[in-house]
Amino acid sequence: MHRAALAELGLRDWTYQHLPAPPELLADVVAGLPGAGFVGANVTIPHKEAALALATHPSPRARAIGAANTLTFLPDGGVVADNTDAPGLLAAIGRDVAGMRAVVLGAGGSARAAVHALTGAGAEVQVWNRTPERARALVCELGGRAVGRLEAADLLVNCTAAGLQDRSATFKHLPLDADALGAYALVVDLVYSETGETALTAAASTRGITTVGGLEILVRQGALSLESWTHRPAPLETMRAAVRRTLRTPRPSP
Repeated sequence: MHRAALAELGLRDWTYQHLPAPPELLADVVAGLPGAGFVGANVTIPHKEAALALATHPSPRARAIGAANTLTFLPDGGVVADNTDAPGLLAAIGRDVAGMRAVVLGAGGSARAAVHALTGAGAEVQVWNRTPERARALVCELGGRAVGRLEAADLLVNCTAAGLQDRSATFKHLPLDADALGAYALVVDLVYSETGETALTAAASTRGITTVGGLEILVRQGALSLESWTHRPAPLETMRAAVRRTLRTPRPSP
């Protein structure tokens, strides 16, 4: 996705690399990147909280969420940390959520970004988690209301891993069944699959409910990271096409 975008922008001397880093070596890896020519980096699970701690210039958004997914290296040796998951979610939703009632499922890092984004944009947010204490702790920090039972709302956002490994078990791990999706006008699932659709979004679509999938959120948050490094508008359609091509490419058998 990023390599296709860099090529579209004419940045032929730029590249984007996958760099595995065990948690105990993250600080050393990040410290060595500027000297190796890197202008920035994305970080993902399990490094988002640690990446925030490494920053000399954490953004207010990353500090509030408690995690960073985008690092930018400054010429003076400083490290800017930001979180593009939150604005990427709002960009993928593509509509004004002010005044909407939203339900967020989960209380992990993705849910924190979602709650921060939605409350900041003026939505009324309810948070459900299988461990109620985690939901209560989240809303105490970021706002919203912890709930033990779901209520009808304009927007449902799944930030759990339900369906990530076993699509058929999706609804076993969520506090609603497929028929209950009719209580929501828009369903967003941060999980994505090689088909681009999950059991949750498929069930919603068959009931005429508008959906937003994790692939669009992936593209949107990636585009914001790219723009922070290149200072150029990201070519969204090129990035979407690259993701689709990647998902259609058969993977070798293990």
